[in-house]
Amino acid sequence: MNHVQQIPCLHRHFRLQWEPVQDSFVLLYPEGMVKLNASAGEILSACDGKKSVAEISDSLEQKYPDGEGIADDVIDFFIAANDKGWTHFV
Repeated sequence: MNHVQQIPCLHRHFRLQWEPVQDSFVLLYPEGMVKLNASAGEILSACDGKKSVAEISDSLEQKYPDGEGIADDVIDFFIAANDKGWTHFV
């Protein structure tokens, strides 16, 4: 399956927000909260249900020039997030 062209979307049971007390992005869901590391927070922040994985990767590479070649990491992240039920592909 070619995940690069797929469009990831946050699952409807999760809400992404910045949590100042945690100093990080978190995913809130009815049963609790998942504290995200900086990379996961940046990737999910770019996930708007309209951009493909490739477009998200490209935008992050532009935002962080030292991150050139991160496409495989972004794909791996969305596969893992999909497996955990945080996101799905539309």
